[in-house]
Amino acid sequence: MRLTHYGHSCVLVEISTARLLVDPGTFAADFETLHDLDAVLVTHKHPDHLDLERLPAVLRNNPNAELIADTESAAALAEQGVEATTAQPGDTLRPGGVTVEVVGGEHAVIHPDIPVIANIGYLVDDGAFYHPGDSFHVPRREVDVLGLPTAAPWLKLSEAVEFLRTVRPRIAVPIHEAVMSVPELHYRMFGQLGPEGTTLNPLHRGEPTEIP
Repeated sequence: MRLTHYGHSCVLVEISTARLLVDPGTFAADFETLHDLDAVLVTHKHPDHLDLERLPAVLRNNPNAELIADTESAAALAEQGVEATTAQPGDTLRPGGVTVEVVGGEHAVIHPDIPVIANIGYLVDDGAFYHPGDSFHVPRREVDVLGLPTAAPWLKLSEAVEFLRTVRPRIAVPIHEAVMSVPELHYRMFGQLGPEGTTLNPLHRGEPTEIP
């Protein structure tokens, strides 16, 4: 098996006869130039996992690739005129002749005020690689290589560590790390969820800011 990380949660999995691209999102780079893909797998509809503007280029370059997505992502894609195979927990797929089990079901809680959306994980080739999307769902089989979420508005380091300890993979590859260098995502959440009357005013390193 060979893995290529294109940034954040976007991973190219090359295993046996298959080339599978998981979560081509807005924080990932250069994935739209890939060729010879058997499938594009989407865990959920958040833009950092599904870039609706760049995805058509991937599909044009890979006309035989199957697009597989959770129910809500598939609906969002249909609105753009893009057809996807809808996957749900419990499904077993065989893109490129490799078994992909669909697990999970729900996105991790970001905040109680934000509705929980659909999120599915993909267990490739009987546990050879597991991509959980935005969740800490623990599959019922052993995992050899785990895509380990590293930083997110929904994630505490202690939870990620416990997830790692519970799954106990032979190898863990950190994913979902881009927000560590893009704090604006957290700033937006503070602005949306903060109390009325509070203004969010980020300071820029080394630049004096007048506070009225």
